[in-house]
Amino acid sequence: MTEQSFASELPWLWAGLCAYALATFTSVWGVVTVQMRGLLVHEKRYEQLVLALLVTGVVLLTLAITARWVRIGHGPWISLFELLVSQLWSLGLVFSLVYWRVPALRASAVVALPVMWVLGTWVLTLEPTASHFPATYYNNWKWVHVLLGKAYLACLLIGVGLSGVMMARRFFPASRRWFAIMPGDDIIDRIAWRVMILALVFDSLMLIAGAVWAQDAWGRYWSWDALETSAFLTWLGLAVGLHLRATYKIPYWVGGAIIWGVFFLAFTTYFGTPYLSPAAHKGVV
Repeated sequence: MTEQSFASELPWLWAGLCAYALATFTSVWGVVTVQMRGLLVHEKRYEQLVLALLVTGVVLLTLAITARWVRIGHGPWISLFELLVSQLWSLGLVFSLVYWRVPALRASAVVALPVMWVLGTWVLTLEPTASHFPATYYNNWKWVHVLLGKAYLACLLIGVGLSGVMMARRFFPASRRWFAIMPGDDIIDRIAWRVMILALVFDSLMLIAGAVWAQDAWGRYWSWDALETSAFLTWLGLAVGLHLRATYKIPYWVGGAIIWGVFFLAFTTYFGTPYLSPAAHKGVV
């Protein structure tokens, strides 16, 4: 029998991903069918179902992470499988809170949830092999670094959802009816870039916490390894994007494209660089 047959977290993981998938399909159905036909009397009904499915997915992934933690003796910090599962959990948690608290922006789930499902599809292709927990990870700064990183990526996901709405309105005129219930592009653009400012704050604090942790773990604050270089370039891209938005009157779709570009850089930094680089710096990003 393979190790996968002993992976007690897998049923909870599959169930959680199914809940996310149902939330995605329900959101698309609600925006395209209900709002397009103007049946706003049913609007709250499908939105409540989307929120319930998102929360269910978060709870099920919590059980998956807990089961794996008990099975291998440490949290989901090391392997790509663990990192994807933990990010799916944190992204779902933060997006559920935003979906609950900001009704005017709920239709952006049509863009944000499919992006999450890129991670969900990816994790299903990976083996849940137990990972080794390095001695350098016994450090309280790890928790600060991890939590700030999760908040940073969640802010980027919210920005991607909002900018995706603006870009869809620009390049797919039929979608304007789908998102008619949302505010105008000027308001969405302003909210999206405020979220990006918050993302820059979390990103900056994450890098600082990571440097303090690196000093304790490896005896240096910064070494320009592949992951640190990629993380800095992502931070720089976000800072440049904010500078352009604050300095020039760029079209809304251009601003949206910048946000998507920053998200792509962050995506490759989180889920590619640590596992392609031969450097010791892996996981926990």
